[in-house]
Amino acid sequence: MENYDAANIYFSPCGIGLGHVGRTLPIAEEFRRRGAEIMFSTYLDGVDYVRKRGFPVVSSPALSLASDSTGRIDLRESMVTQGVPALFRFMQQVMSEMEYMKAFEPDVVVSDSRLSSVFAGKLLGLPVALILNQFQPMVPRSEQNLILSRIIDGGILTLIGRGWGASDVILIPDFPEPYTICLDSLRIPKPYKHLVRMIGFILPKKPEEVNDTDEVREEASATEGQRLIYAAISGPKQEIFPLIKWLRPIFERFPKDYRVVMSMGQPDGGSIPTTSGVLTTIPWVTDRYKYLKACDIVVCRGGHNTIMQSICYQKPSIIIPTPSHTEQYANARRARELGVAEAIHQQDLSKERLLELAETLLTEERYRERLSEINSKGFADGVENSISAISELIRR
Repeated sequence: MENYDAANIYFSPCGIGLGHVGRTLPIAEEFRRRGAEIMFSTYLDGVDYVRKRGFPVVSSPALSLASDSTGRIDLRESMVTQGVPALFRFMQQVMSEMEYMKAFEPDVVVSDSRLSSVFAGKLLGLPVALILNQFQPMVPRSEQNLILSRIIDGGILTLIGRGWGASDVILIPDFPEPYTICLDSLRIPKPYKHLVRMIGFILPKKPEEVNDTDEVREEASATEGQRLIYAAISGPKQEIFPLIKWLRPIFERFPKDYRVVMSMGQPDGGSIPTTSGVLTTIPWVTDRYKYLKACDIVVCRGGHNTIMQSICYQKPSIIIPTPSHTEQYANARRARELGVAEAIHQQDLSKERLLELAETLLTEERYRERLSEINSKGFADGVENSISAISELIRR
């Protein structure tokens, strides 16, 4: 095992939600275990999360998208309130990143879905490894934003692609084809394909490393024979709160042969469970892997990380994408095509429909067989594969 005592590694994940930060932390922890000095830069929800994991972290100016009361991404409001200001904030991010990097003197920059850190690193002449599962953002197509979509597809997305292509290596934390979940988001132009490595999924804790699942079933009052659903609700607050509000009364009225544990994605809310009917809600689940292993099915948004984790733990999923979040819809469609999940629009949620989907996943063997087939390929080596790729840049 290689030692990195003399290496300074700068991690710069996107701070919207915790998915990007969450998948860089296992890589950072392994590098730290091997002697490297680590510095994080992120924003919004990511800052406190990194700090609580014991890493030094600096905060960058925040970038985000506006959402309406249903959690739907509101492109019109985003353009009005964050168009020019977002460009200015992006430039602030680049300048902040350059200052942080100059102070830390990294040997390599590891960006997770942040153009600002790619630009800052290259302007300073530093090697940059980019972790990415969406090369070109997909904009929702509707009558009210069709012209906007065409403008973005034709211009801004080209610039974004060129920005990603400035990296020295692009690491895709997904399975190789034909099992790739983020396939629809990987429209990578030919000039950049030589930079791409499919590294497999970055799984912080493998199923065989998780043992205390009885505690989870006891917490949910799930007796033998009862089905346990883990509703792993995560993401930006403005996207998850509308879904929680929708799901809570549905799950409370589920039949008694079910038990449901719902994580509400509130890092500062504590971990004390509250039970109402068959539903147990927990503001923040500190170890989601216990719940993934203990449950029978997962209910989630369409985030790449949660879908991939569910597959690695061989749990079929019901996916409820954030309205107008095109990447999540694409992920949900791919998971359904692969035979490991079912999907439903948020506006179509009802007790009857959700229960019907749950019964389908639990009673039809084809989902378990497909999950077993994918896991037999041994794709969950993302941490070690990432370290290997980043190490090549350090040794330059």
